[in-house]
Amino acid sequence: MKFDKYEWRIMQALQENGRLTNQELSERIGLSSTPCWRRLNDLNQSGVIKRCVAILDPQLVGIRETAFAHVTIDQRNETRLNEFEAAVKMSPEVLECYASMGDADYLLKVAVPDVSSYDRFLKDFVFKLPGVVQVRSNLALRTIKRETALPLEVFNKACPELHN
Repeated sequence: MKFDKYEWRIMQALQENGRLTNQELSERIGLSSTPCWRRLNDLNQSGVIKRCVAILDPQLVGIRETAFAHVTIDQRNETRLNEFEAAVKMSPEVLECYASMGDADYLLKVAVPDVSSYDRFLKDFVFKLPGVVQVRSNLALRTIKRETALPLEVFNKACPELHN
């Protein structure tokens, strides 16, 4: 998709603060209210903006451990992979899941209150999924960087052809 400079500004501003009113957003990006609202509506309707959420501090809500599980499946056929992916999508502990290349078929980012909860998650959920033959886990010691905003400014410089 091609975006004009105002759409890029809207996306950047909303990644910084998703609570901006249309008036605040239009002032911030240098566009009057109605054209700003139209562009914002188009970004929502096209699916570029997936959703607006509050980002919580995991420690303050009792999520003290982040684990990364590298999961290997025995048969890489469509049925087996679909079963695994459907189950993972239903697990509240799994924050992110990526199909991956390399030593494992999937990489899961898992949030739990403590290590014993992660152990239960593995025993009661992951190890019971059909086809799981190996799980290698890494626990995060501390968070160095946690960002949700896409690096639009870097992308803008690397791909100027996407601008109108």
